[in-house]
Amino acid sequence: MYNRRQFIKTSGLLTAGILLTGMDALADNKKVFITNRPKLSDRKFTSKAVEDIIRQMKTVIKDDELYWMFENCFPNTLDTTVDFEYINGKPDTYVITGDIDAMWLRDSTAQVWPYLPLINKDNELAALIKGVIYRQTNCILLDPYANAFYKDVNKISEWKSDLTDMKPGIHERKWEIDSLCYPIRLAHGYWKQSGDTSVFNKNWKIAMQMVLKTFREQQRFDGHGPYKFQRTTAWATDGVPLAGYGYPVKPNGLICSMFRPSDDCTIYPYLIPSNLFAIEVLGYLNEIFSLPSVNDIELAKEAAAMRKQLKEAYENHAILNHPEFGKIIPYEINGFGSFNLMDDGNIPSLLSLPYLGCFDSHDSLYMNTRKYLLSDNNPFYFKGKIAEGIGSPHTLTGNIWPMGIIVRGLTSNDKNEIQECIKMLVKTHAATGFMHESFNKDNASDFTRKWFAWANTLFGEFIIKVNQQYPELLKLNYN
Repeated sequence: MYNRRQFIKTSGLLTAGILLTGMDALADNKKVFITNRPKLSDRKFTSKAVEDIIRQMKTVIKDDELYWMFENCFPNTLDTTVDFEYINGKPDTYVITGDIDAMWLRDSTAQVWPYLPLINKDNELAALIKGVIYRQTNCILLDPYANAFYKDVNKISEWKSDLTDMKPGIHERKWEIDSLCYPIRLAHGYWKQSGDTSVFNKNWKIAMQMVLKTFREQQRFDGHGPYKFQRTTAWATDGVPLAGYGYPVKPNGLICSMFRPSDDCTIYPYLIPSNLFAIEVLGYLNEIFSLPSVNDIELAKEAAAMRKQLKEAYENHAILNHPEFGKIIPYEINGFGSFNLMDDGNIPSLLSLPYLGCFDSHDSLYMNTRKYLLSDNNPFYFKGKIAEGIGSPHTLTGNIWPMGIIVRGLTSNDKNEIQECIKMLVKTHAATGFMHESFNKDNASDFTRKWFAWANTLFGEFIIKVNQQYPELLKLNYN
């Protein structure tokens, strides 16, 4: 099992999946791309609707290498990471991230999210996603402060020595706001696509009460709350300072997050992209609890009131005047006036806010922030010989995240910028046909995490969106 902190690197180009066949191919210097998907009998789950999209895109994408990447990446979550079954007549889906045998609430949502538009064409795919919602509900019921879980509820974690309230079944207990936002996003998105409200059952409602309670505790109006975390490690970003409670904040209504989506600890606990994500999903809770079939007016009011409080706190404390870019959004603040200007390649990020529904991509505040993020003023924006993009403290300096490039494309209104994002992704997969966690800005063969299913599926989602908005970009040759 790999720790997220252990880099998985290559030395030299990988050639698996890129095969030159026959002397004519060699003479013509033509690459023949053979799928890197598992053989059919080894795939974890096969969806007819997903396979139909893959076949359809073959008629759309002109560049053989780009199509090969799409064919490998888009079904990667279903091919390799899902464990789907029925338990007591209900679907149950356990989703690993790839190279780590654990289910993150964030990653599992993001991994299946791009398949949601297809569920009305594929009943078993709908059931699989429904099974993710049921399992996520049980995870929250086990511990709303944990971010990653095992399928076996009796399994003891390799992180059992962490100084926090570890329990069997929990892989890691890093408190991240987005870990509770993503399951709400998935349940809401599933309902919007299918019209099926059965996922909002008694257990789900109890889990959402725990979400609201956890958010309230971490507003810290009444002290630190019950959560703390410390770890014996050489990685400074894996532990929380000041006895595991983090650096002080001045309570203002925002929610403290001890960790970022990258699983690195925050510097200032008010992590703004995650608070904005919470504002968005609290609106979803208000909408769901107001449904006649759910009908919990008190919880609807509680979600709406917290949403209003968070929104006011953000507007009053988390919009800064930058001397060059004007009004922008900081990555982290502490309520005392200190702020951290940067972005991280993982999601939620500042760059990803329109993708998550938190902002219109044309909004002037977002556009100002975006200009800052995609400049050398952002300490984690790296430019190299082969690409440029946002990285993360999680993978040290000089490493760009493909996910950051994909999100840049997903949130762009500029066709030329989107084309450049595609070009960089084609250039930097290191001949593997898959996305990675990160790669060195000067050498794509020096990358981390060869099996990172979320980034793969997200790449597929990006290419599908390009086909919907700018299909002419898929008629180009990117070699």
